[in-house]
Amino acid sequence: MAKRVGFMFAGQGAQRVGMGRDLAEQSAGARALFEMADTVLGRELSTLCFDGPLEALTESATCQPAIYTMSLACVAALREQVELEPVACGGLSLGEFGALTTAGALEFSQGLKLVATRGALMGEACRASDGAMAAVLNAELELVQQLCTENSIDVANLNCPGQIVISGEKAGVEKTVEGLSAAGVARIIMLQVDGAFHSRLMAPAAEAFAGVLAETPFAVPGCAVAQNAVGELVSDPDAIRDNLRRQVTGSVRWEDCVRAMMGTGIEALIEFGPGKVLSGFMRRIDRRFPTYNVANAEDVAAVVAAL
Repeated sequence: MAKRVGFMFAGQGAQRVGMGRDLAEQSAGARALFEMADTVLGRELSTLCFDGPLEALTESATCQPAIYTMSLACVAALREQVELEPVACGGLSLGEFGALTTAGALEFSQGLKLVATRGALMGEACRASDGAMAAVLNAELELVQQLCTENSIDVANLNCPGQIVISGEKAGVEKTVEGLSAAGVARIIMLQVDGAFHSRLMAPAAEAFAGVLAETPFAVPGCAVAQNAVGELVSDPDAIRDNLRRQVTGSVRWEDCVRAMMGTGIEALIEFGPGKVLSGFMRRIDRRFPTYNVANAEDVAAVVAAL
C-alpha cells in the first residue's frame, strides 16, 4: 500500500456487540481510549461495546460515542504498529467527528462529549416524531428529489452512485416509496432506524446542538477534512462548526466527500470502525481504488502487512 492515504470513519448503524474487545486486549493505545471514554462519560461505555446488550448499544445516546471511541481505538491500534499520518480524513455522519479528531481539530474528550450530546439530542428528536428512512437504489436523483418535495420529506444521504437515502415523516416516506415504485424503481429498502435522521424532523436537535458546538473550541485541522454538509474540504474552524450543525438536518454528501479526499492525491483509503459499509460504497464510487478496513486486531495485522 502507498503511504499517501486517506482515513474514513464509519457512521451510526455499523455497531455490533463485541466491537473493540480484541483491540483493547491487544493494544495499549486502544485500551486507553476505552478507559478514557468510561471516565469522561461516567459510565461503562466499554462494557456495552464488548458485551452489549445490543438494544442498549443501538440507542443513539450510546451508539454514537461507542462507534466514535471504537473507531479511534482502531486508529490507535494501527499507529502502534506503523507510523502513518493521513493526507485527508472524512467520515459518514457521526464518523465526521472521528475524522476531525484524527485531523487534530478536536481533542478526543471534546469529540466524545459532543457525540454523546448529539446522540442524546437526536434520540429525543426521534421519540418526539414519527419518522422513517428508506434506501432507494438505482433511481434518478431528480425523480427522488421531486417526490420528496411533494411529500414534504428530505434526501438524507447521497452515498454512492445508485444509492440515495430518504428521510422524514413516516407517512411522507411511505407515499414517496409508493411514487417511486409506480415510476418503476424496483429496489427500495425501508431502514430499521430510530427515526428520521438528516431530515427536517431533526431541527430541534440541530438547534440545541448548535449551542453546544458554539462552546466547543475547534482547531485548524492538520490535514484535509471533507465535511458531509458541503461535500468539500474544510479547514476554517467556524465553518467546521457550522457544517456540523447543518449536518444534523441536511443531506450527507458522502460521494462528494470521497471524491474530495481522492482529489488530494491519496493513493489508498482506510476505513476505521465496525463494519465495511464505506468500503462497499467505494466499490460503487471507484472499484479500482485501493481500500482497506480496520475493524479488529486481525485487520490491523493485515493493513500493516499491506503497508
